[in-house]
Amino acid sequence: MFDLKAAKTQSFKNDLLSGLTVALALVPEAVAFAFVAGVEPLVGLYAAFFVCLITAIFGGRPGMISGATGALAVVMVALVKAHGVEYLFAAVVLMGLIQLLAGALKLGRFIRLVPHPVMLGFVNGLAIVIFLAQLGQFGVQGEAGWLAGTSLEGSVIDVAWLESSALYTMLGLVAVTMAIIHFLPKLTKAVPSSLVAIVTIALAVGFMGIETRTVGDVASIAGGLPSFHIPQVPLNWETLQIILPYSIVLAAIGLIESLLTLTLVDEITQTKGSTRRECLGQGTANVVTGFFGGMGGCAMIGQSMINVNSGGRGRLSGITAALALLAFIVWLAPLIEQIPVAALVGVMFIVVIGTFEWSSFRILSKIPRGDAFVLVLVSSVTVFTDLAIAVACGVIASALIFAWEHAKHVRVTREMQGELLHYEVYGPLFFGSVQSFLEQFDAIKDPARVEIDFHHSLVCDHSALEAIDTLASRYEAQGKEIALRNLSQHCQKVLAKAGHRVEVDSARLEFSR
Repeated sequence: MFDLKAAKTQSFKNDLLSGLTVALALVPEAVAFAFVAGVEPLVGLYAAFFVCLITAIFGGRPGMISGATGALAVVMVALVKAHGVEYLFAAVVLMGLIQLLAGALKLGRFIRLVPHPVMLGFVNGLAIVIFLAQLGQFGVQGEAGWLAGTSLEGSVIDVAWLESSALYTMLGLVAVTMAIIHFLPKLTKAVPSSLVAIVTIALAVGFMGIETRTVGDVASIAGGLPSFHIPQVPLNWETLQIILPYSIVLAAIGLIESLLTLTLVDEITQTKGSTRRECLGQGTANVVTGFFGGMGGCAMIGQSMINVNSGGRGRLSGITAALALLAFIVWLAPLIEQIPVAALVGVMFIVVIGTFEWSSFRILSKIPRGDAFVLVLVSSVTVFTDLAIAVACGVIASALIFAWEHAKHVRVTREMQGELLHYEVYGPLFFGSVQSFLEQFDAIKDPARVEIDFHHSLVCDHSALEAIDTLASRYEAQGKEIALRNLSQHCQKVLAKAGHRVEVDSARLEFSR
């Protein structure tokens, strides 16, 4: 399905090196998303550490990386602005409890209801979001962007671009990073190309004295070990009313993004993850994170792709990434802060290129128009709103298109057998097809005895039952007999159960099996 390829063999060395690469990429992402949520950088970094570590150990998908994400941050910012960061911590704990409940109820299996066009739209939309999130690194922080005064002011593309020399330097370093990642695997795969690219660019900038923005210029990542912290909020009904809506939305977005990413990694690695275990692992991670001053998180498609492409297959890769990130915070902050932002942006651009399903452009004209519409819809909504809304829109649109198409598939043939008019029904009878079904019968002109054969049909829902009852009533009003033949056992049970709506007697209905 996807162009990304991955070897199935696991290696401790690959897991360790890919985990280190992921940890370096987690730093600017966690800091950036913390700023989006309106909290301190360490709140995002601690969340990345706990969520990454716990889901790596207990989650349902070895090799998948979790941490603080932008999809959650955009929801959190309203709560932080209105009530403060302590309410955010409480909401994250409740979010985790909701996810644990989802895991206990095995709700993760419903991810199989997400159609393939929605999955493609999710991948493409998220790739675009990752790309747009990097544009801010090419601008001057705190200054008005080039779209100031327009309706797009304040958007991710409203960037106050760097001066020409600084911008060209940044672009050049990004290009060199991408070139190393692309061409190095053709020479050797002994070490992850992303890690080599980051180290090479950092050394080149340091030795050559190139002036460019570093991680330390974005924010300081130095801090101590995270400590246990009970959210300082009143434990009353009013607090629950405040945080519950946010927690439900956060839990839904987190699970949807994680389970879709799990499906993607399953496809790439040709292995099978556990949706139930992922719900439980993510829920546990967020409960713990909320009690240690973190902003919560979920699976990260960008970092997961870095890990997979770097050879990370086992749980050790995620554990390594989390522990390395903690080491950066506690001991190695001065060193990590010297890494050029351009190197990390280059890594993320490679992730965007590898994540986006480029074949979408080729297949748009070849797949059904409804599927093409859903693919574009989900991609667009993901970019302009958030993942949960996008997936919900995609699933609803797919369901409506499915119902509309199958509503046209019900047809009825008629044949006179002596004094008996025999009808044969083809196709499913459900809410979308009942109108067409009823229009194909004429109770006034039909003879006194009518038989309807459902051998090639299925009575699916309440609307179908009502349609049958309506049809029987029409013939009864004309003093005519009607019999239903060859109903499946399922249909018989449904009709018998609804006996108070449909009269089951020899004059009107006859079950032949």
